[in-house]
Amino acid sequence: MRLFIAITLSKEMKNALITYMHQLKKQGVEGRYVPAQNLHMTLAFIGEYGDPSKVKRVIEQVPMSHFRLTLSEQGRFGNLLWAGVKGNQKLKTYVKELRTALQQNEIPFDHDHFVPHITLVRKSSAKKPYQVKLPRAEMMVEKVSLMKSEMRGEKVIYREL
Repeated sequence: MRLFIAITLSKEMKNALITYMHQLKKQGVEGRYVPAQNLHMTLAFIGEYGDPSKVKRVIEQVPMSHFRLTLSEQGRFGNLLWAGVKGNQKLKTYVKELRTALQQNEIPFDHDHFVPHITLVRKSSAKKPYQVKLPRAEMMVEKVSLMKSEMRGEKVIYREL
């Protein structure tokens, strides 16, 4: 079972990002756009792991203060286009504590440096420069979710466990 821990986005945040992605398409940005229902922020990618209840117990053990996420910038990792959020110390502290707890409980995860972002377009390319401004949007984060990634035909579906 392919697992990851994520922040699911509010309807308002998703709508703002969908509008942004439509504007990117209009200006000729091509690639694999993330479907609206799959928009999220990954906090820890676990990958193939057979004991989701153990991961849920770890999530429950790590205290989380509510905090605000605000869209701030667009960025790239190679040909992956993403939306970033304003630096939030509560988020960074929580992710550090969560990853420490995963490690202490011997749950494997991707140890890449955490850069808070929401993936929008994979394998992106543009034939000409584009000028699309990331919209203003924010949301309160009150919980994180354990998510499962499933293949349905040629589509990837993310489902909360």
